[in-house]
Amino acid sequence: MLLSIVIPVFNEVKTLEAILERVLSINVGLDRQIILVDDGSTDGTRELYPKIQARWPGQRFDIRLQERNQGKGAALREGFRLAQGDIVLIQDADLEYDPADYPALLEPILEGKADVVFGSRFVGSKAHRVLYFWHYIGNRFLTLFSNMMTNLNLTDMETCYKVFRKEVVAGLSLRSNRFTIEPELTAKIARGRWRIYEVGISYSGRTYAEGKKIGWRDAVTAMIAIVRFRFFN
Repeated sequence: MLLSIVIPVFNEVKTLEAILERVLSINVGLDRQIILVDDGSTDGTRELYPKIQARWPGQRFDIRLQERNQGKGAALREGFRLAQGDIVLIQDADLEYDPADYPALLEPILEGKADVVFGSRFVGSKAHRVLYFWHYIGNRFLTLFSNMMTNLNLTDMETCYKVFRKEVVAGLSLRSNRFTIEPELTAKIARGRWRIYEVGISYSGRTYAEGKKIGWRDAVTAMIAIVRFRFFN
């Protein structure tokens, strides 16, 4: 069985090798396809890819360099197109999400209970870095609003960690280029009536000084996207 790990990358020269080291140190009992979609990095990240391939010569890497920055959604759509695994997992290129949570994320799918698994930052007892109050409120509000539109009871719609059986990814027709990919994925998964599970994950959020990219404008566009993808494709 093959696990495809899709990693959108944009200006992560400081963290990319470290997150790959964590990803590859976790034994999940599956072969891995690592898909790196570089979304127009300009900070030296692109010079790392030959080094990465030389450092892990036995690992399969599929690397795509987008000509210009298009956004996380565009990078994920390209990564999904390249994914050949029986299971597809999204991993950010920073260090906010810990690959040590992979076994828990994969378990419901491997046991045949789930088609999709969301990793929630708001349930469970794992460690969470304490940061911005208004980010927390924004995330909870967007999840509530998404749940109202989709009739799901998720606790963390905006989470990076989403895991899918390959049939789910193959059946998704995605349009979003930027961070609205999260509500679009959620709405279209709900519409497909797939079996969805949530598991608690750890979270080590970044400050803006450390490279955090999402802001309040993204929350506004996410609200619009929630409504859009509830009623339109």
